[in-house]
Amino acid sequence: MSTTTEPGGLRITGIDTHTYQIKDTPRAIAFYRDVLGLTPSFERPDGAEFDLGDGSTFGLWNGGDRMPWQAGNGVMFAVADFDAAVSTAKERGAKVMMQTETPVCFMALVEDSEGNHFLLHKRKSG
Repeated sequence: MSTTTEPGGLRITGIDTHTYQIKDTPRAIAFYRDVLGLTPSFERPDGAEFDLGDGSTFGLWNGGDRMPWQAGNGVMFAVADFDAAVSTAKERGAKVMMQTETPVCFMALVEDSEGNHFLLHKRKSG
């Protein structure tokens, strides 16, 4: 495993979870559950976490007064069937803002119920 060591002993060994801030906890959990089909592995009144099939974790947290809300982006959710995933997300009410194909992948930019952006992403074979 590759790690980064900085002076003073700081050693990054990985990412425990990728988290988006949310405004309305029940609405946000419902979006990721009902639109994307994710099942919360941990849920409380201020957020939830979702364990994904590759061993990673995605979280949603309402910071309240402790952490003012700001939109997040950068998560690429890997999908097995890109066209089916985009179609299903649209049918379930997701706002798909753009779709594109690059030499190495297919991507669709989606906005969640809270104004965060994420990508549905499918790598090309080879």
